[in-house]
Amino acid sequence: MIYVINDIITGALIGLLYALVAMGFVVIYRASKVFNFAQGELVILGGFIVWYTTFELGLDLWLAITLSLLLSALAGYLIERIFLTKLIGESVFSMVMVTVGLLILLRGIVLLLFGPAVRPFPVIFPLKPLFLGEMLIPMNLLIGGLITVVAAVGLSWFFNRTRAGLRMTAVAEDHVVASSMGISVKGSIAFAWVLGAVLSTVGAMIFLSGKSLTFLASEIGFAALPVALFAGLESIGGLILAGVIVGVAQSLATNYLDPLVGGALGTVVPYLIMLGILLVRPTGLFGWRTIERV
Repeated sequence: MIYVINDIITGALIGLLYALVAMGFVVIYRASKVFNFAQGELVILGGFIVWYTTFELGLDLWLAITLSLLLSALAGYLIERIFLTKLIGESVFSMVMVTVGLLILLRGIVLLLFGPAVRPFPVIFPLKPLFLGEMLIPMNLLIGGLITVVAAVGLSWFFNRTRAGLRMTAVAEDHVVASSMGISVKGSIAFAWVLGAVLSTVGAMIFLSGKSLTFLASEIGFAALPVALFAGLESIGGLILAGVIVGVAQSLATNYLDPLVGGALGTVVPYLIMLGILLVRPTGLFGWRTIERV
């Protein structure tokens, strides 16, 4: 029984990591109504920035982390300014297709600048796990889970209680109407991409701490996709519950069902959960329902 509890706790913490990456989806969507398919590439771009400032520039770890977050914010701002600012007022489909192209472009840039070689990632969180009796909990996931909860509370407050957050939500509803009300559409969307890039870098540090860095790590973006759609693309707080459910289900399926069916079921389970909830509630568990007058 102790092993089952350990698997549940570990799965919940992995789910919270997915939730942190999924916050990038939600923040950008809430400000621009655009689903960013390049979220995983933002994670790996942030990871390579951390690697470069730590190993290539040789900076102190905390200075490297601070500089990496600033550079990631700048990268998010430039991405929005170069690729998306001209599409304000255009169809959602056009903006989504740009993010698909951005996925391919960022992956190509990472390969061009850093190559396919596997590199060691700096140890940001303690490697020694936390022992609770016979249970073993990875410290990077435990600290990452706490960071995810704090980020969710902070962002929920920002979007629901501050003028800037409410303006970003208004921009997502309609670019033209928000602009006519004096709201800076370009500024709101740019700030959302800055937040998304910073969250992606924090997720990269939690995910890769003490591990190997390669461009293939961008697959975590697709792993976080079921969490984002399960919670609903407007819900930040809902990501916590969705992440825990998906993470625990994946952990149990991987450890107890995969041996029975020959493997791979743990990878599929999150998407089965996502499809199940979308069939019942297309807007996700906590997503907003659109009410239109006919």
